Amino acid sequence: MAEYHLSGTPPVPLTLRRSARARRISLRISSLDGRVTLTLPNGLPERTALAFAEEKADWIRANLEKHPEAVDAAFGAVLPIDGQDRVIEPAPGRRIQLDAGRIAVPGPNPGRPLQRYLKELARNRLAEASDFYAARLGRGYSRLTLRDTRSRWGSCTADGGLMYSWRLILAPPAVLRYVAAHEVAHLQEMNHSQVFWDTVERIHGRWQEPRAWLRENGASLHRYRFGE
Repeated sequence: MAEYHLSGTPPVPLTLRRSARARRISLRISSLDGRVTLTLPNGLPERTALAFAEEKADWIRANLEKHPEAVDAAFGAVLPIDGQDRVIEPAPGRRIQLDAGRIAVPGPNPGRPLQRYLKELARNRLAEASDFYAARLGRGYSRLTLRDTRSRWGSCTADGGLMYSWRLILAPPAVLRYVAAHEVAHLQEMNHSQVFWDTVERIHGRWQEPRAWLRENGASLHRYRFGE
């Protein structure tokens, strides 16, 4: 994939992607982070795709205005952890310190260390929740992995592997626990039938509110950037 920019102020990053299956130019704006992707057929000149994007510039910018502004994990920025806003501050020592209202990070650039810390915190919380719901279900899982997924918050494989987005640590704890219960329930029901939802309710309790929170606010968890 190649990176270009839509002209104007501010310039808009464009990702050009070729596809052997594409028959025409297509334009997509990610609902999660506002990434603009142009997909074009093999053999079509890139300048044609860029000209297409320039024609759609007003539409692209109008849609991007609906997305929350990206936030870099820098000192002074506000980051939700467990659903509570924390100000990122310099740490006086060598360890990251999480307190009410703040998170202190050592070193001059907090992004990467903070991301590592959050991933480890997410792993601990998700493992604890998964163990709890798996015990209630009476089924074990084979492994637990974390990713920075854009299309889903979790998944369960046929061989009992659980996968979660580490960004769930930014959401309220009730939301993280719901996602864990949801994926653990798939250990028994690999579908979204009524039996599945009954299983979620049996091991978790009412799930409608945290699920609604994710639908309404989940995309905003992808606005935070850690210098990837």
